[in-house]
Amino acid sequence: MTPLLDIVPFARTLGIEFTSVTAESAVAVLPDQPALHNHVGGPHAGAMFTLGESASGAIVIAAFGEHLGRVTPLAVRAQIGYSKLAMGAMTASATLSRPPAEVVAELDAGQRPEFDVAITLVNAEGVSTGEMTVTWTLRPNR
Repeated sequence: MTPLLDIVPFARTLGIEFTSVTAESAVAVLPDQPALHNHVGGPHAGAMFTLGESASGAIVIAAFGEHLGRVTPLAVRAQIGYSKLAMGAMTASATLSRPPAEVVAELDAGQRPEFDVAITLVNAEGVSTGEMTVTWTLRPNR
């Protein structure tokens, strides 16, 4: 997904690849790269966080891209839990918590909507190594 990599060059810096992006879900992959390893030989927690946040951002761009002339999407807060030692390539699968039309309706009503994106982090074998939630808002441009 070139537009996201143009908007957020840090994702490109880490080598994140997007394999699927829709307005409801996104899948992003962080290839196994020794330069991104931590002290136990797996991907650094910061790289895994960036993978998940990037997958969530891809959904936001896909779902609300047509509104970027009037809003700026911003991550408000994020929570991540690591449940198993991650090794090798990692995949983040993200899902939008609310229908985009519902979020846009709040925006049109003069509200500043917030919505969550849930992310599951899995290793190359498909074993879950963590869960993450990123809460986003659409800030009206003034």
